[in-house]
Amino acid sequence: MELKWLLYVTLLVLGTLAVQAHDTDNDNDGDDVVDIEDDLDDGIEDIEESKPETSTPPPAPKVNYRPPVPTGEVYFVDSFDKGTLDGWILSKAKKDDTDDEIAKYDGKWEVQDMKDTKLPGDKGLVLVTRAKHHAISSKLSKPFVFDTKPLIVQYEVNFQNGIECGGAYVKLLSKTPELNLDQFHDKTPYTIMFGPDKCGEDYKLHFIFRHKNPKTGKYEEKHAKRPDADLKTYFTDKKTHLYTLVLNPDNSFEMLVDQTVVNSGNLLNDMSPPVNPPREIEDPNDQKPEDWDERPKIPDPDAVKPDDWDEDAPAKIADENAVKPEGWLDDEPEYVADPDAEKPEDWDEDMDGEWEAPQIANPKCETAPGCGTWQRPMIDNPNYKGKWKPPMIDNVNYQGIWKPRKIPNPDFFEDLEPFKMTPFSAVGLELWSMTSDIFFDNFIICTERAVADDWANDGWGLKKAADGAAEPGVVGQMMAAAEERPWLWVVYILTVALPVFLVVLFCCSGKKQPSAAEYKKTDAPQPDVVDEDKEEERDKGDKEEEDEEEANEEKLEEKQRSDADIGSASQEEEEEEEDEDRKPASEEEETVNRSPRNRKPRKD
Repeated sequence: MELKWLLYVTLLVLGTLAVQAHDTDNDNDGDDVVDIEDDLDDGIEDIEESKPETSTPPPAPKVNYRPPVPTGEVYFVDSFDKGTLDGWILSKAKKDDTDDEIAKYDGKWEVQDMKDTKLPGDKGLVLVTRAKHHAISSKLSKPFVFDTKPLIVQYEVNFQNGIECGGAYVKLLSKTPELNLDQFHDKTPYTIMFGPDKCGEDYKLHFIFRHKNPKTGKYEEKHAKRPDADLKTYFTDKKTHLYTLVLNPDNSFEMLVDQTVVNSGNLLNDMSPPVNPPREIEDPNDQKPEDWDERPKIPDPDAVKPDDWDEDAPAKIADENAVKPEGWLDDEPEYVADPDAEKPEDWDEDMDGEWEAPQIANPKCETAPGCGTWQRPMIDNPNYKGKWKPPMIDNVNYQGIWKPRKIPNPDFFEDLEPFKMTPFSAVGLELWSMTSDIFFDNFIICTERAVADDWANDGWGLKKAADGAAEPGVVGQMMAAAEERPWLWVVYILTVALPVFLVVLFCCSGKKQPSAAEYKKTDAPQPDVVDEDKEEERDKGDKEEEDEEEANEEKLEEKQRSDADIGSASQEEEEEEEDEDRKPASEEEETVNRSPRNRKPRKD
């Protein structure tokens, strides 16, 4: 017990010394300031001498930036490391049905370094302005045709200032004769839209494709189901994230963030609305018959209101058993004019009317149970029944909920290869954002997964490695936090010393168990021991008791035998004594008989 208290006191002393040491440093700094006022030169020297030597953490390993290079065939690629917008076209269009002040696509785009970049020389495309329409696009090296190869779209996004309301998605612009990138706007036909979007607390990752109806030739947007993953972190952590869309010829698709699948599915089963319409639809000309009864329950037509049913009885009545509390002030009003109130000097009775003092609670009512006219409290009326209604019974004429009959869908079609979409020939960003400085980088469109992965590792992977190298380790973070908050030293000491303390407590300070001999000398109960020892002692005790009982029985038998022997011996002695007593008597009788006196005369 003494060892435990000693360790505990030692820990507290160490923590207190750490805090006091920090406070002493602060006090010394204050003293130095006073010295500065007295003697500036000496004060400066004292400060320099009194400054504690701070240990600087070792420099983080440097990650050198190298522009990524595609390792295979690509349809589009841009890392913006040239520092220009070469190949990109700024839109000059205006949005329809919008005020002229905000209808123009006049938002600014620039190629810049990322804020707080760990890779000097790594540049990207930045949406610079906020609360404006932005549109920029670029041509592919050749149009992408959906045939037997997959489509892979990949790029990076960093919400450097977070994001309030806005998107960072890309549009793959359909190859059409009318396509004019100089007039790129929200109505420009696209084949696929993919990327993050957020407004309010709604965090989305879009995948939308426009499907052409083979019967009507019209296009309809098909939206992928919402991912189950929580996407909030990708919008709020101000880190660069990698967005990838993989679309396969078998109609399967995958959506990845940082090379991790967050959503997947099939174009035929996981889009809304479905690609293929239903085979049957409800007949729009079918009408419900007038006599169709959809009521499962109806009022009982044979029910009659009871004669004693009073529909006019009130729900509440006055409590006739209530008694007015003693001391109730009937003649005192609840509110009275404020006696301390004064009419304002600028009060004009002609304009404002006669002045009246404001009402305040009657001070006499504060100590009384109540003031004014006393009224009985209201209670529930036991005779209240309300409006009578007949009970409900099953409707024998119930026919169920009516539905129109089904007819073949005249617009039905079956497209089993929705992957074969409209070819696209350009990539574009058409965005509205309430947040500025959205960073885009390392766009790639290709057909081989390995090419996209290599591009990601050389671009996004390098950023991730640089961020990881720049971040301090756990120990470094703890030391930095303790320098700002010295009381954390106490936490660290307790956290580190507590396991040692527990080990010492449970391993080195065990109580000495008293021996069995000590327990035999007293009546104190013995502690529990191992079950095997208990059984051995119990068996040993039982055996001793049996031996003792056998010994007692043998002693008892010996005693009985000895008593029997003694009894028989005494009996023999008595018989011998009796024999001896009888023997002298007989001898005497025989002697007497033999004497001459006693002889009888012999008859001749």
